[in-house]
Amino acid sequence: MSDYDFDLFVIGAGSGGVRASRMAAGFGARVAVAEDRYLGGTCVNVGCVPKKLFAYAAHFAEDIADAAGFGWDIASPDFTWARLLENKNQEITRLNGIYHNLLTSAGVSLINGRARLQDAHHVVVGETTYSAERILIATGGWPFIPEFPGREHVISSNEAFFLDALPKRTLVVGGGYIAVEFACIFEGLGCESRLLYRGDLFLRGFDRGIREHMAQTLGNKGLELTFNADVERIDKQADGSLKVTLNNGETIATDLVLYATGRRPHLDGLGLENTAVTLDDKGFIAVDTDYQTTEPSIYAIGDVTDTLQLTPVALAEGMALARRLYKPDEYVPVDYNDIPTAVFCIPNIATLGLSEEDARAAGHKLRIFESRFRAMRNTLAGRSEQSFMKLVVDQQSDRILGIHMIGPDAGEILQGLAVAVKAGATKAVFDATLGIHPTAAEEFVTMRTPTRED
Repeated sequence: MSDYDFDLFVIGAGSGGVRASRMAAGFGARVAVAEDRYLGGTCVNVGCVPKKLFAYAAHFAEDIADAAGFGWDIASPDFTWARLLENKNQEITRLNGIYHNLLTSAGVSLINGRARLQDAHHVVVGETTYSAERILIATGGWPFIPEFPGREHVISSNEAFFLDALPKRTLVVGGGYIAVEFACIFEGLGCESRLLYRGDLFLRGFDRGIREHMAQTLGNKGLELTFNADVERIDKQADGSLKVTLNNGETIATDLVLYATGRRPHLDGLGLENTAVTLDDKGFIAVDTDYQTTEPSIYAIGDVTDTLQLTPVALAEGMALARRLYKPDEYVPVDYNDIPTAVFCIPNIATLGLSEEDARAAGHKLRIFESRFRAMRNTLAGRSEQSFMKLVVDQQSDRILGIHMIGPDAGEILQGLAVAVKAGATKAVFDATLGIHPTAAEEFVTMRTPTRED
């Protein structure tokens, strides 16, 4: 029996921490996990899950409008924000209970409170000190809001899930997943919405075709897009509204400003200074390929490290680490190639593998296949919105290097295609695959003529 209280002490009960805790306990380790705020982490409480529920709600506005073209008369539809909020909260409470049961039924000791590192083998929670042979940091990320005059008047995505009332006018600042998603949510729920981004085009890192097509699509929907500008100051007015002054001299009157300008590792008050753990030049915890920090007894996974900030990545890392430490004969390292992801804006974006720009930068000679078309349901609805699909193909090997899509259920479609790409599918395999007709997804196996090639 070890002299320590636990074999593994996990700080943070988010996706990665829960998975690592549960797996390690299942392998026979004595495990504790400490969480001070969100059981289930950002994803369950103020991230992926409630965000997608809100996105569903926002999309009903279009569904109701489209119904007339299919013979339905829906008189005077009305939206109640409070009901959505209450139902969302009930669902999150249910999921919190599931996470609690998953941990406790696996034999994990669940400790409520913010944990602080005392040294390489001791963690303090409240007034109690626990010893552990190994410690895992899995505290995730936290919204970052820069300093500027009037900063106290803005909210982050955390608070957006608990608004007392839906504002009439909203301004979303940022150009990543969260910014685009919330701009679409507010617009879909009836707010006068505007998206502000300091760069020339949002969704940096995505395929250029996706970015350009999405900007055009959202503009056509009535969402106001402002690029190459930033907030200089925000002043609260006598009526409670906000006056936003931009660095280009423009002023915007709005009722709510949501900042979605990135997330940073949630390390405040963690006590890293009491250990040999170091940070990299971006402010993330430095780890090796086995997720071990510069303090040999301390490990880190998920968004506190410089990895893809995606829930499935944290889950995979938690599983890999548990096996590496307590079931090494079953250890399989995480493969970070060809990870699919989606942006749940309206319409959805999904992407997999390399963008055209990254593939060219890597030296590939390419064949590019693109298709823009109006989805079948948009025809009777009288909606001009077009879906966009793109294949990035290596000329020499014929392998699919990247798949990109904008359109209904894009995430659902690309999840299936991700299996094919992971298995090494070529364009010839796609060409030999019969489509399901009539679907949007069949377009991926019927594109025959390249739009351009090197």
